[in-house]
Amino acid sequence: MSYCLNPACHNPQNADRTQFCLNCGSKLLLRERYRAIKPLGRGGFGRTFLAIDEDKPSKPRCAIKQFFPLSQGTSSSEKAAELFNREAVRLDELGKHPQIPELLAHFQQERYQYLVQEFIEGQNLQEELARTGPFSESKILSLLKDLLPVLQFVHDRSVIHRDIKPPNIIRRRISKTPIIYTYPALTGELVLVDFGAAKVVEGLRETGTVIGSPEFVAPEQIRGQAVYASDLYSLGVTCIYLLTQISPFDLFDINQDVWVWRDFLKVPMDPKLSRILDKMIESSLSRRYKSVAEVLKDLQPQQSAGAGTGAPPLPAPKISVPQRTPVVQNAVPPTLAGTIIPVPPMQRVVPAGAPTWRCVHTLVGHSNAVTSVVFSPDGAILASGSEDKTIEMWKLDAGKRWYTLTGHSDWVTCVAFSPDGASLASGGRDKMIHIWDLNKGKWWYALAGHSDRVSAVAFSRDGQVLASGSRDKTVQLWNLNKGRRMSALTGHAGGVEAVAFSAGGEFLASGSRDKTVQLWDWQKGRSICTLAEHGDWVRAIVFAANSPSSLAGQTPPSPPLVRGGVGEGLILATGSRDGTAKLWRVDAQGRGTLLRSMRDNSGDVLCLALSPDGRVLATGSRDGTIYLWDAGTGGLLEILTGHRGEVLSVAFSPDGGSLASGAGDRTVKIWRGIGH
Repeated sequence: MSYCLNPACHNPQNADRTQFCLNCGSKLLLRERYRAIKPLGRGGFGRTFLAIDEDKPSKPRCAIKQFFPLSQGTSSSEKAAELFNREAVRLDELGKHPQIPELLAHFQQERYQYLVQEFIEGQNLQEELARTGPFSESKILSLLKDLLPVLQFVHDRSVIHRDIKPPNIIRRRISKTPIIYTYPALTGELVLVDFGAAKVVEGLRETGTVIGSPEFVAPEQIRGQAVYASDLYSLGVTCIYLLTQISPFDLFDINQDVWVWRDFLKVPMDPKLSRILDKMIESSLSRRYKSVAEVLKDLQPQQSAGAGTGAPPLPAPKISVPQRTPVVQNAVPPTLAGTIIPVPPMQRVVPAGAPTWRCVHTLVGHSNAVTSVVFSPDGAILASGSEDKTIEMWKLDAGKRWYTLTGHSDWVTCVAFSPDGASLASGGRDKMIHIWDLNKGKWWYALAGHSDRVSAVAFSRDGQVLASGSRDKTVQLWNLNKGRRMSALTGHAGGVEAVAFSAGGEFLASGSRDKTVQLWDWQKGRSICTLAEHGDWVRAIVFAANSPSSLAGQTPPSPPLVRGGVGEGLILATGSRDGTAKLWRVDAQGRGTLLRSMRDNSGDVLCLALSPDGRVLATGSRDGTIYLWDAGTGGLLEILTGHRGEVLSVAFSPDGGSLASGAGDRTVKIWRGIGH
């Protein structure tokens, strides 16, 4: 159906694909692309509609906010129009956060102004409360953990929401099945909506000063003097309302001037959480929390429960070893790039000597699989990304969690430190890349441009450029000084699973589901060489920080190289779903030659890392084990056991003395080599 946006139209319903209203003749498409389907709500000076964007093949849904005081010509309407335009500017910045609807367009058509925003599929908390009844204590904790960082983001940009209440908090819906049923599964984090527009205008028209809903508004806001703490008050009142399903007016005893919300609880609450809520809803500003940071600080002990190294040891998986005699796969003779190397039959390999690495910390804190681990340049901090949508920052000297970064709306798939350690980049299944300011320990800005999940991120040597690989089959290059995309590298026939810059920054390598590795002259935007020796997806790639001549083993010396180039023996390691890890030598022209191939016992290399000196290669496997290889000979040095789930990420510390691993068992392990 098409819905006419003319407020004076008496019969606004029209058939699909109609260009002009059959009743009043008004144009039905805004900007030749946005088609209203049905009204969602109405305010004093505006209306909101569900719409579709016909300019995109997928016809995604969006929300249109129509503002129409321009024809009224009053001082009140002029002030409202000014606020509407100001709100558009704010929304343009705020919408960069994944838990705030994105502003898609702001324009005037005929006599009316319009905002077009991302449409959030899901139920608001008022609807959820009506369906499920009072919230549990754990749901309130989850709500606070989800929304407080969003509120911090808003306040950092000098914006006060002024209307936090259950109808303005939506739980994003992600349908797990295409079958339509009464109540689709509701998963994903909460989204904060309605940042003014019609609501601001409606408040101006009706009261002239007060903005917000009376039940949830702080005392100072009623007097027209809202501050950042006013939003904390409204969020606190929202929590006690969701806990009790009783109107906030009835939760306050005006005779005694106190909140009595505990009297309506069916189950006693944790005293600490109760005190936090009490402080959020204090009538006096002097006794109320002043900032989001203060609330998060008091909540932190509850969020960190179970963190640290006190978790019980995990049983090691059993590995069948047929013999103790070392079995080492022979080195594969070097060949020119592009030559197909036959994959030798599967051999079970066993370590060549006694164990030299041991687990010194098991870090517990993530609630889902750990997908990525990376050390800071100084080796003091470890960052870990997870399918729980968070990034945990760990202090390694203490072996415990430091703080948590939240902002992704889906799995965090990859993380990388900048060379100076001042920032962190993360990519996610939500198609977003987030840049985090580690000096302040908070979100900085987002990079949007991929059309599918982001699988890998890597900083250039000088930290000015970020490369990202995605399942959309592209490698994107981003200018971090300007916070925008530079160019896209295309050529892979499948999703890009891994990216890595060479140590000198000359080359960029990418691994793909198309079973190939591409070597790029990224500054000129062209592919130099394709390495096609893997028999399945290339999941992981890494250049050696240093490339000692011993890595060449007994292979013939490489051809003469250009002086000032990468030098003899620039080494690239690749890991694949074909069960092999391969080592390549890359010459000064960016051409790759296969040095050797190593095959583990699991049949699937999920991740890999090279020690800083280039002598040890670590590979993570689906069976929960980590294989340590002698990069110079291809021999297996050791098998590390302890994870109860597939090893999804491994990383060496800058000094090479520690190895971190993240796994499907939701833990991060720190391994230390004997003698370090």
